[in-house]
Amino acid sequence: MYRAIRKNKVNTVLIILLFLGIIGGLGALAGYVYNSWTIVIITIVVATVYALIQYFAASSQALMVSGAHEIRKSDNPRLYRIVENLSITTGTPMPKVYIIDDPAPNAFATGRDPQHASVAATTGLLDIMTDSELEGVMAHELGHVRNYDIRVSMIVFGLVVAIGFLADMFLRFAWFGGGNRNNNGGGGNPIVMVIGIAAMIIAPLLATLIQLAVSRQREYLADATGALTTRHPDALASALEKLAAYGRPMRRQNSSMAHLWIADPLKPGAIARLFATHPPIPDRVARLRRIGGGF
Repeated sequence: MYRAIRKNKVNTVLIILLFLGIIGGLGALAGYVYNSWTIVIITIVVATVYALIQYFAASSQALMVSGAHEIRKSDNPRLYRIVENLSITTGTPMPKVYIIDDPAPNAFATGRDPQHASVAATTGLLDIMTDSELEGVMAHELGHVRNYDIRVSMIVFGLVVAIGFLADMFLRFAWFGGGNRNNNGGGGNPIVMVIGIAAMIIAPLLATLIQLAVSRQREYLADATGALTTRHPDALASALEKLAAYGRPMRRQNSSMAHLWIADPLKPGAIARLFATHPPIPDRVARLRRIGGGF
């Protein structure tokens, strides 16, 4: 169990380092070609400021977009007590609890740290889960909180923005000239233009794939953390199998928060699964079964 958690943490760090490598390489290429680092510095500063704004606002936005409404213990004692007991067990501050009126079974957690966390579950999830399965799902969500996944997501999001800005501005300078080393007047250098087009297409695409890889690693990590909390990985595995069997698109779909849910709310087709925010449920179930055999 602890090996599984450590492996996922190491993989996430390696992926973020790869992210930084892409930004550094793209920035170095632009700085060398145009003999100016101003464009790189401005782009990264803008991306950082935008990411900071999102860091503090993303939680409220996610709850509002999903249509979640906060509950007290008297509103739904079953869900509230499960979250409360898990918080006591793990020593985590009690998060705010929300319910979403949607028949699609799903749940998510948000918040920049355990002191500012919220968990939400749909009515569809509450309808089909047994108590042990629901406990497994909420332990998974609290795992996201305890592992600071929202913080990792926002760091990666800021890196994606930086890569997008760099690639876009590099293309514009390649197209319109912009005073590079070999051409200080108007008109674009054809070779630089080709490099700029390639960078614009490949870098954001690669950045998106890395972002999705981080999201998938965090799902595996939250599964392992939840199983460790409840000491009942088979319950979470059973819950995931139900999510696969009874899952359906959410009423209020939003691709920007798809990575927050325990199961992909968009139900992508075969080709789109390459860009899915979640690892395949059968893979997650298989890992949990192996973890269960190790207890």
